[in-house]
Amino acid sequence: MKKKVLAEQALYYGMVEVPEGYEVNPLEMCQNILSSFYTNNDSSYCKSWGQLNTYLCENFNLRYGLQLVNKETWGNVFYPNEKFSTLSNVDPIDLKNSPDFTCLYGINTEDCIVEIFYNDNRRAGRSWEITLKPNMYLIFPSTNAYTIHNNQRTRLNFVQTITYEYI
Repeated sequence: MKKKVLAEQALYYGMVEVPEGYEVNPLEMCQNILSSFYTNNDSSYCKSWGQLNTYLCENFNLRYGLQLVNKETWGNVFYPNEKFSTLSNVDPIDLKNSPDFTCLYGINTEDCIVEIFYNDNRRAGRSWEITLKPNMYLIFPSTNAYTIHNNQRTRLNFVQTITYEYI
């Protein structure tokens, strides 16, 4: 008996582990997100964002042999007990120009749950949950819908979203 895998749906997650002096500064990223809301400007880039993006792209290439290229990035602020609507980062009408992967990075998170929806052949409507901790990334196919739950009651949660295509 032989086996051939026709398709695989992988999720990648872990902590951002960088050398000392190269750490991602969560305060800088939070300030950058807040300032973009107040100035109505796209200020998605800052030094810490660049360090994070470089880490993710280089490690993804080293470990899995896939080169990631940025499509879009934005920051989200979640209020206490806020549930982010289910969404997918692909345009079903324009799949060719849609991203291949979505990355969620926990900048400053507490009790932040990400639920990813997927189909397992005829078993549709499955989901997988993971707690997005500070300094943790989660990369998954952009075709998957997802929801973010901020379950705590006292503070804001900051999450950076980056979409990629692979070459």
